[in-house]
Amino acid sequence: MSYSERWQELFGPTDGGATMTLASTAPVSGTGGGGAGNLKHSGGPWTSASGTAGELRTSTETSRSALGPGHEGVETGAAGFTSVGALKSVLTSWEERLQAVRDECEQLRGPLRAVAEEMGETETVIGNSFKGADGGGKAGGNR
Repeated sequence: MSYSERWQELFGPTDGGATMTLASTAPVSGTGGGGAGNLKHSGGPWTSASGTAGELRTSTETSRSALGPGHEGVETGAAGFTSVGALKSVLTSWEERLQAVRDECEQLRGPLRAVAEEMGETETVIGNSFKGADGGGKAGGNR
């Protein structure tokens, strides 16, 4: 089955016959518009994810920077033990891991915030376009 055939199977014929539509875009009696106005984007999850990435970045850096001072004096106090070398290796490994998490959170924070802003702006533009189409009223009758 070709891509085009599969598309027609899923979404209906393109010859003016019945086609697939979102339930929220079906006409609502008396409103002149489609849907109940409940298909909306919320910036909350994106904004929250950005904030969480920032908080995780901060707490990871705090933890990473506390590892070194927490190990001060171990080499001197445990001189002669073979575990000192292993402990130093583990310390270095954890510092690198936490630094990688910190850096990744820093890289994610801005783009997540940007998505929240973009989606919110897009929703505003779309909402305003409906206001113009229905004489300044609320889109779908429920906004």
